[in-house]
Amino acid sequence: MQITTIGLDLAKSVFQVHGVDAVGQITVRKKLRRAEVLKFFGSLPPCLIGMEACATSHHWAREISALGHQVRLMPPSYVKAYVRRQKNDAADAEAICEAVTRPTMRFVPIKSAERQGVLVLHRTRELLVRQRTMLINAIRGHCAEFGIIAAQGARRALDLIEDVRQADVSVLPDLARSALLRLADQLDALAVEIHALERRLLAWHRQDQASQRLATIPGVGIITATALSATVVDPSAFRSGREFAAFLGLVPRQNSSGGKDRLGRISKMGDGYLRKLLVVGATSVIRRARTGAMAAGDWIRSLLERRPARVVTVAMANKTARIAWAVLKRGEVYRPPAMA
Repeated sequence: MQITTIGLDLAKSVFQVHGVDAVGQITVRKKLRRAEVLKFFGSLPPCLIGMEACATSHHWAREISALGHQVRLMPPSYVKAYVRRQKNDAADAEAICEAVTRPTMRFVPIKSAERQGVLVLHRTRELLVRQRTMLINAIRGHCAEFGIIAAQGARRALDLIEDVRQADVSVLPDLARSALLRLADQLDALAVEIHALERRLLAWHRQDQASQRLATIPGVGIITATALSATVVDPSAFRSGREFAAFLGLVPRQNSSGGKDRLGRISKMGDGYLRKLLVVGATSVIRRARTGAMAAGDWIRSLLERRPARVVTVAMANKTARIAWAVLKRGEVYRPPAMA
């Protein structure tokens, strides 16, 4: 019997395959070592292959698609409903095989290697920024033990390091000074690395049309624009801007039943990195609207009269996400309300 649909459960070393024919009869159920995967699919006629979207799924989707197969990626949370009882590799592969044939299933677009490379730049920069924060907190904590205090903020850490260099021996012993200066050297090295990564992102931004259009939106800078452009490969995968905002976890969590709509806090589902970038950008937009620096800030100021600032920030991030989807979908630049 000819295989028409295959569910592939990805792993590090051992992969599970579950295949069925046109009438749903099981034709293959086996384990594959990593080196056997491409050889196995290369010997099969073209068929539909389903996989869960994960860290390595885009790589395998590109490799298997090059063999002539149709590959579809699905969110793991959507596949979980098709697992019958016990969770194991065979049950997962069977659930993937069944889920990929559902007409209402939502699929994840396959990213190119270039866009994955841009996201690696973002993840690396995010890691270095967290390490910089850890070093600043360590320097502040150790200096506070000796009564050396500086104002809050990452930029004020430079003043704190200068105070460490000029502190008297009676206030700061040489042993503590040498240790703190070592942390300061690491802080300087991290600043250089972060700046180099940001320059690489800027160079990619200048050659990507979608990223340049996204940067015209208020509250969306180069970091957010490049992250959105690299993540959202196909904006048509979302039917509306509201669906895109839900993908980012910026819509209320529902607990509705019996015709009653019960809305809670935002769901915080989906891509947390993009959500954080949009919220940070919305914070700057609200700050400008408060000072009157924005011509189209009436909507924000009216919300601030009725809601707390952080609630308005999330609402602005939701609105920015919807605008970003429209910019990507229509291929246009952002137009302020007065121009629109």
